[in-house]
Amino acid sequence: MIIANNKKAFFDYFIEEKYEAGIELKGSEVKSIKAEKVSIKESFVRIINDEIFIMGMSVVPWDFGSVYNPEERRVRKLLLHRKEIKKIHEKVKIKGYTIVPLDVHLSKGYVKIQIAIAKGKKTYDKRESIAKKDQERNLKREFKNNNR
Repeated sequence: MIIANNKKAFFDYFIEEKYEAGIELKGSEVKSIKAEKVSIKESFVRIINDEIFIMGMSVVPWDFGSVYNPEERRVRKLLLHRKEIKKIHEKVKIKGYTIVPLDVHLSKGYVKIQIAIAKGKKTYDKRESIAKKDQERNLKREFKNNNR
C-alpha cells in the first residue's frame, strides 16, 4: 500500500535501479506515517560514512503523542545491506547520478521507502516526455470515442 509518492522524481530523472529500504523511525512516527501524514516531495538521500540517510522527509507529529515527539524534518537512517550501500555508492560517484526517493509504502506491516539511482533529465528530455504523455492521452481519447 503506497502512502506517499514522489511524482516529480519520474519527471526530473531517468530512473535506473530501484531499491527497497527500511526506515529507522522513533516512537509515534509509525502511526503518523500510517495515517498518511508524510511527504517526500522535498526530500533527498545522502551517503555519510557508509550509511544512507534521508533528509527533508516530513512526518507530521502524531496528534495524540507525548511531549517527546521527534522533529518533523529530522534526518532518518535508511536500512539496507552493506553490499547494496556499496553498490549504490559506486554508482553515485559517477557524475550525473543521484539517489532519489520514489515512494513510502507498507510491506508486511513495516514502513519501507523505495529509492532509486537516477540520472537528471535535461530540459529537452522533459519536453519529450511531456509530448509523449500528450500523444498517449490523445490516443486514449480517440480509442474511447471510437468505441462508443
